[in-house]
Amino acid sequence: MRILIYSINYFPELTGIGKYNGEMAEWLANHGHEVVIITAPPYYPWWRVQQPYRSWIYRTELINKVKVHRCPLWVPRRLRGVKRLLHLSSFALTSIPLLLIQLFKRPDIIVVLEPTLFCAPAALGLARLSGARTWLHVQDFEVDAALGLGLVKSKVAGRIAAKIERWLMSYFDRVSTISVRMLERLLTKGVAQEKSVLLPNWVDVQDIFPLPKASIYRAELGIEDDKCVALYSGSMSEKQGLEILLAAARSLQAESRLLFVLCGAGGARQRLMRTGTGLHNVRWLPLQPVEKLNELLNLADVHLLPQRAEVADLVMPSKLLGMLASGRPILATAHPGTQLAKMVSSCGKVVEPGNTQEVAQGLLELLHAPQERKRLGMEARKAAQAWDKSSVLHGFENQLLVMCKQ
Repeated sequence: MRILIYSINYFPELTGIGKYNGEMAEWLANHGHEVVIITAPPYYPWWRVQQPYRSWIYRTELINKVKVHRCPLWVPRRLRGVKRLLHLSSFALTSIPLLLIQLFKRPDIIVVLEPTLFCAPAALGLARLSGARTWLHVQDFEVDAALGLGLVKSKVAGRIAAKIERWLMSYFDRVSTISVRMLERLLTKGVAQEKSVLLPNWVDVQDIFPLPKASIYRAELGIEDDKCVALYSGSMSEKQGLEILLAAARSLQAESRLLFVLCGAGGARQRLMRTGTGLHNVRWLPLQPVEKLNELLNLADVHLLPQRAEVADLVMPSKLLGMLASGRPILATAHPGTQLAKMVSSCGKVVEPGNTQEVAQGLLELLHAPQERKRLGMEARKAAQAWDKSSVLHGFENQLLVMCKQ
């Protein structure tokens, strides 16, 4: 198959959608398919274009059998309101010449990633002209999340955006998303059940696994053996609600055995670091290289997974599967009945979003119950097997092949 993947995020971005796009594209290429991606220079989660890339030039490169076309992108320092729209629009506009070139390559399938839905009109136009089949994969419901987080203030604008989203989705041959609850939400947006597909994120359980000895990060950071590390690792943006971790750390300063390690990058990091000034039980780490990810995840005695209530069941944290595969318990903030709460309940603790006292109490209970932490960690590792990378991507490939033959 000739597969065109169209997404603003791609490798070498280390977190979120870019990570999964890179793994998906390379897996398909290694299984004999011709894979091309139209994307932007890497900028997430740092919110600045990374060296040696440039934000204002087109660039083509071959990465692990995948032909990668990168187009100019405007990246604002602060992603708010109109700036968010301009940021997404810049990619949608500058990528059009690259799409037109693909008209002569005649792809069999065009896979579009949401975010950003701004790319959907051009992708559907290319499919109409080239005869390609179309697949929309929803990692985040960006319209719903923007409304839930208050990023779109006007109710009229919100209704218009929702109608446009519904209209665009109706034209794709397949629409997939990453959790059962998000799949149910697709149906409420008018996507026909026969077009809807569950395509969960995945984890390579061969790469992420419980280590038989202490993580090298303990020695590097000078963390004593008797310390219990509560680790957050990933993007530091507004939708995570990381303020609650700093509030919990402040309330638990008297617990000398408990140490918070917050690792990652993103638009909210500097503000969070200012908020956490003076907290002696908090360590900050920059985003770590992918080759050290397993060591980093094994630093945790407890993984922290905060999520704001406004985006429950609109997004599914991509970092969750790595946490599970590392064989450590998880403390998550989620309402009962949400997909996140269901996934974590058997291998950790789920507390109310925004409730600092419950977060602190949950950590204390895990701190003083090492055998329970071990049991929950074993359950986490067992749960991770269901999202093994090879199994998920084989299923995706099979569905692409079936769609091509229809």
